[in-house]
Amino acid sequence: MRADQLAASHTGSPLPKSAVPGIGIGRGDRAGGGRGALWGIVLSVVLLASVTLAITIGPAQITPLDVWGSVLHHLGVGHQPLSLLRDGIVWELRLPRVLTAAAVGAGLAVSGAVMQALTRNPLADPYLLGLSSGASLGAVAVLLLGAALLLPLAAFLGAMLALGMTLLLANSLGRITPSRTVLAGLAVSALASAATSLIIFWSVTGDSYREILGWLLGSLAGARWPAVAIGFAAVVVAGIPILLSGRILDAFAFGDTSAATLGVNVQGVRWSLLGATALLTGAMVSVSGSIGFVGLILPHAVRLVAGVRHRTLLPLVALVGAIFLIWADTAARSLFDPRELPVGIITALIGAPVFAVLLARRKSQT
Repeated sequence: MRADQLAASHTGSPLPKSAVPGIGIGRGDRAGGGRGALWGIVLSVVLLASVTLAITIGPAQITPLDVWGSVLHHLGVGHQPLSLLRDGIVWELRLPRVLTAAAVGAGLAVSGAVMQALTRNPLADPYLLGLSSGASLGAVAVLLLGAALLLPLAAFLGAMLALGMTLLLANSLGRITPSRTVLAGLAVSALASAATSLIIFWSVTGDSYREILGWLLGSLAGARWPAVAIGFAAVVVAGIPILLSGRILDAFAFGDTSAATLGVNVQGVRWSLLGATALLTGAMVSVSGSIGFVGLILPHAVRLVAGVRHRTLLPLVALVGAIFLIWADTAARSLFDPRELPVGIITALIGAPVFAVLLARRKSQT
């Protein structure tokens, strides 16, 4: 029996409002896959336009035609339409930053949707298992050692170490369950945050404090082509398998027992998906710092339109996450020019009131 058949036998409709820990139920459930495909096309066009327009925003006078002329030239097509300086702004500064924002936004949003499904917790986000705090601890350590070039590697290793500690702690409490894993993740996160704060208080002085604080709040200011490579490699290696797991995640909506009756290897699949999510999140945090609310808010928002079926939800969440973080980062670097805000401040300023609206909407529907 497939997940959608099980859902129909329970409720007489494709999936009930409570099937997945989202806020409300979207109209997309009744519209079917056709509407999801249409939304995918629309969002893909919006993403392409967002990448182009975000690169043009800034003090240098750059048009969309200039952007594409520079890109095509570097790809070996056509002549160079820009001066050396303006081409450097497009190709070396803004384009890698925008593409990194797109990869990070997509990765965090998809990770949030998966975490909410696997734990059946509407407040789950990619950092629930201590990944963000572990990455922060690794990043702060190498920044204080003056080895900034190793920051992505140190942040990734810190995130993976935190995940390992979370799973070991959860296992020590008995059989590993989602609730025990979440509690263990909170404990590891608190420990890593305390260690990070102690290191900063004891050792950081002068300019290094500002650099560390900017990273802890989330920033894409230093994103260059290596960051693009890390972000998109993580999306391909971990993100694509996650996107193909939609039907399996639907099975988890009714609990482990129901998933097992559908032929799902519950424990193996859960930890495979958690591992892929941790890998994806660790890679994103390593290039952007800790950016909150993306993985928490966007899955809920997309469910209002696309419904709760993960085969449709996950690709749309990835597109929305990419678009959202592109514009959040563009606002962070341009609203108070020449000063630049950490993008994590922008996502929090947007995410907190949006989450309140979504909660109010859910209350009105129940």
